[in-house]
Amino acid sequence: MQHGVEEALSGLRGIGSVAEMRAQAENGLAPRQRPKVNSHIHLPPNFSAFVSVKQAVELAAQQHMGVVGVTNYYDYNVYHDFASLARQHGIFPLFGLEIIALIDDLVRAGIKINDPGNPGRIYICGKGITRFAPMSPMAEEMVNVIRRSDSERMRTMVQKLEAVFAERGVPTGLTESAVIDRVVARYNCPRNRVYLQERHICQAFQERLFELTAPAARQAQLEKLLGAPSKADGNPVRTQNEMRAHLVRAGKPAFVEERFLSFEQAYQLILEMGGIPCYPTLADGTKPICPYEEPVEKLIETLKANRIHMAEFIPIRNTPQVLWHYVKAMRAAGLAVVAGTEHNTLDLLPIEPACLNAQPIPEDVKDIFWEGACVAAAHQFLNLHGQCGFVDVQGRTDSSYNSDEQRIKAFAKLGAAVIERYHQGR
Repeated sequence: MQHGVEEALSGLRGIGSVAEMRAQAENGLAPRQRPKVNSHIHLPPNFSAFVSVKQAVELAAQQHMGVVGVTNYYDYNVYHDFASLARQHGIFPLFGLEIIALIDDLVRAGIKINDPGNPGRIYICGKGITRFAPMSPMAEEMVNVIRRSDSERMRTMVQKLEAVFAERGVPTGLTESAVIDRVVARYNCPRNRVYLQERHICQAFQERLFELTAPAARQAQLEKLLGAPSKADGNPVRTQNEMRAHLVRAGKPAFVEERFLSFEQAYQLILEMGGIPCYPTLADGTKPICPYEEPVEKLIETLKANRIHMAEFIPIRNTPQVLWHYVKAMRAAGLAVVAGTEHNTLDLLPIEPACLNAQPIPEDVKDIFWEGACVAAAHQFLNLHGQCGFVDVQGRTDSSYNSDEQRIKAFAKLGAAVIERYHQGR
């Protein structure tokens, strides 16, 4: 894997020297039209709408995407395949990661951050990572701690769900190994790439329920399993979602306590992997808006105090009005902003982000998202050449710039040149 990833990264490194690309940027090298960008998708064997990396990249090409960022949980083996296929199809690849962490003070205070169901739990992303193969010893140890803890939790969750199903009349015979087998078969991937998520488990139990129960009896049996009325009406995805809500969430019979890194550890891991710490903003993706995120001015102050200089949105959750308000305020305050779709459910949405109910993203907000993708591309490019990117290894920004505005524009100009040169060199 290490050799394959290094080969993929060397292709990006070989776009040109830093001096050459800075000169090209100053001479105005950039795409003639704003490309379509998506900074955040999940690829299998992460739970994903895509059945393969190949399908994801081919769909992105068919939909004329110019830049796509993969942001997987805890395993990065697929990044080589992604980079190679992206190259073949003329899509600039951004590499990222996503981590779930805990802020103990906010747990005790009952404050929700960007997880509407769990106070103190925070999702944080890293953008433009380059040191994922090989990882530094510190990064490898931290990732292994996450993997071990998460694997133990998933194993226990499967056992608890099987006990619930058996007690309520549908013994499935599922074990952790059997669930992994299903993921391997679905995505045709090696077992050692699979790190189970709640959605994998609920999908396996939904499939077994449908295999063991006649269609006419499924609704009644599901309600017996849930201990609550169901609106699934035979739909597999809705069935899986109801299983998560009624069986595996906090306080439910198959819930298993999670163990997380602290925010500080997660932040350090992103820096160790060469990334830009990036805050995924939920905004009106939940109602009411989480207290941590409202008003946006307070959120901006908090992010800056925590040395976070980039924010991300999944606009399909947001109304255009609220998205515009948050993005414009963040960008005016000196944060770079990006956007993605996740594709972490079975819904095969268009790859170009859109707002709630497929409403279009305002054009000036699209400009900001393109700028943010260029910032991430420049950071990734500079790190590949051993130079300081948008943030350094301690999360600090380059003090040679007079303002955040100047720094964002400079990185965006370089990133646009890097992306255009990449596309020219296919």
